[in-house]
Amino acid sequence: MAMYLLYESSSGYGLFEAHGLDEIGQNTEAVRSSVSDLSRFGRVVQLTAFHPFESALDALNQVNAVSEGVMTDELRSFLELNLPKVKEGKKPKFSLGTSEPKLGSHILEATKIPCQSNEFVLELLRGVRLHFDRFIKDLKPGDLEKSQLGLAHSYSRAKVKFNVNRVDNMVIQAIFLLDTLDKDINSFAMRVREWYSWHFPELVKIVNDNYLYARVSKMIDDKSKLTEDHIPMLTEVLGDEDKAKEVVEAGKASMGQDLSPLDLINVQTFAKKVMDLADYRKKLYDYLVAKMSDIAPNLAALIGDMVGARLISHAGSLTNLAKCPSSTLQILGAEKALFRALKTRGNTPKYGLIFHSSFIGRASAKNKGRIARYLANKCSIASRIDCFADGATTAFGEKLREQVEERLEFYDKGVAPRKNVDVMKEVIENLQNKDEEGKEAVESSGKKSKKKKKAKGEEEEEAVNEEKSEKKKKRKMETEEESEKSEKKKKKKSKSGGDEETDDGESKKKSKKKKSKSEE
Repeated sequence: MAMYLLYESSSGYGLFEAHGLDEIGQNTEAVRSSVSDLSRFGRVVQLTAFHPFESALDALNQVNAVSEGVMTDELRSFLELNLPKVKEGKKPKFSLGTSEPKLGSHILEATKIPCQSNEFVLELLRGVRLHFDRFIKDLKPGDLEKSQLGLAHSYSRAKVKFNVNRVDNMVIQAIFLLDTLDKDINSFAMRVREWYSWHFPELVKIVNDNYLYARVSKMIDDKSKLTEDHIPMLTEVLGDEDKAKEVVEAGKASMGQDLSPLDLINVQTFAKKVMDLADYRKKLYDYLVAKMSDIAPNLAALIGDMVGARLISHAGSLTNLAKCPSSTLQILGAEKALFRALKTRGNTPKYGLIFHSSFIGRASAKNKGRIARYLANKCSIASRIDCFADGATTAFGEKLREQVEERLEFYDKGVAPRKNVDVMKEVIENLQNKDEEGKEAVESSGKKSKKKKKAKGEEEEEAVNEEKSEKKKKRKMETEEESEKSEKKKKKKSKSGGDEETDDGESKKKSKKKKSKSEE
């Protein structure tokens, strides 16, 4: 049986025919030894046809299709044109060797051409790849390397291409930074407390919050300068007038030692740094909430922004989290306890990071494991919707949260919850109705705009017609005036001609009279 080899290069498709395979006996070691020698390899493998790619974009599309195991129309026409034709009802007397098994299976389904992909075929293709520039005579030295480099860059760029607004790496970095900031702010605030307590030890018992303590210590500065005038400012910071008065009274009777101005300056500077870090932590949290609403809105609506971000961070990415089964998601973050339990043959953990969710805290002790398993199931659904859905919406997450609430009621009161299929159908119908309403609103607005345009067009036409009629009237008036003027002129001319004639008659008469007088 003859064998053909399909080789996908950076410059085009190549079809090679392998001769003498029966003599070799499909020995992989024999092929491997003959690959490096072109004279030996050229006797076995010969070029049958070559189809160059039209452009770099065409090459990228073809290589993407091959990597996904899809046969394009160009590849199908190339194979059907150059491979031996098979009569209907008969088996082909050849086979096609491919490097991608998925591509071979797709070619077999579409064209009924038998394909194979094994070590023997891969060794033959390795030899083709090694001597490919020798088989194609029109290739100039360096052209193949340039095309390979350009295609590699464009292929990698296409694979790395992503939506900037859905970069889950930003969430991972933000949650890591939040955890670090929490630890640092806590340790720095304790340092401020210990440092300022040498000067004002009573303030620790009055103000418990670290951030408020830093603000109050920054405002008070020197306790000896505390007066009744500081009460409004302290009330604004603490939010309680009684506490503000208590601080002022404690400052007057404080047992702390006095600090030098330089020491107070250092304490104030450090307190200001702690306040800045706390303010930045609030901004970073707002940023994390905004990013979670873009990347995983359903997961955030179901389990919360912080817990959802921790799950994504622990899994490595949203895609990895979506690939995890619910049983794995349930114990994410409790790997040490799991392996310890497996080693000691003890009880495995019931929950990991999802323990920080409010649902597990609200469940009773005997139902914590059950609600953790149910919550992990819903988190798995939400993460897959967020990862693979085209549009971002919180509708699924809100309904999944309602299902968890119903499950809690079922454990406490025995109220039967709704089925997941019914809930998902309801969400999809609501989304479809919203899309239809949006389309109708767009169409209605388009119709209104068209009507407005038509009305404007009609008004403009009416205005144009009115202008034309006015112009016609003006022209008629002007023509009538011109005709009247011309008639008046004609009348004047006619009158002036009669007068001239009468004058000529009178002159003639006078001349005759003069002549008769002279004759006499």
